[in-house]
Amino acid sequence: MTLRLNYREENPGSFETLLKFETFIAKSRLDKKIYELIKIRASQINGCAFCLDMHTKDLLEMGETQQRINLISVWHEANDLFTEKEKAVLELTEAVTLISNKGVPQDLYKKVREFFTEKEYVDLIMAINTINCWNRMAISTGMYPECF
Repeated sequence: MTLRLNYREENPGSFETLLKFETFIAKSRLDKKIYELIKIRASQINGCAFCLDMHTKDLLEMGETQQRINLISVWHEANDLFTEKEKAVLELTEAVTLISNKGVPQDLYKKVREFFTEKEYVDLIMAINTINCWNRMAISTGMYPECF
């Protein structure tokens, strides 16, 4: 597999813009482990090997267990390995990533709001959109694990 193009070099402004999204998320005080769960679940759905490789390693370095990382894609069946708050975030990640399927149902919005304020809900949406954008850049330009 070869990298199609290095968008960071060819169009540095695109990379800088995505980094601004990351800065926004960092300022939001969204829990870092929650953000990594979002990154991994969206990357699984989108099929982004580059981001999956990066973010599973990041979550391991944060002290997450291999078992929980292995089961993120099947969190529905993982019994009590994920908290209700994490499950709500994972479900929201799926809904936003696959938004053309059925949008974000009202009952899901209510479930997420049990754990997050309105401002935090917007932060979650921004976090999900940010990783979806990174995934699309990586996949479109042919990025693969360890290509940089």
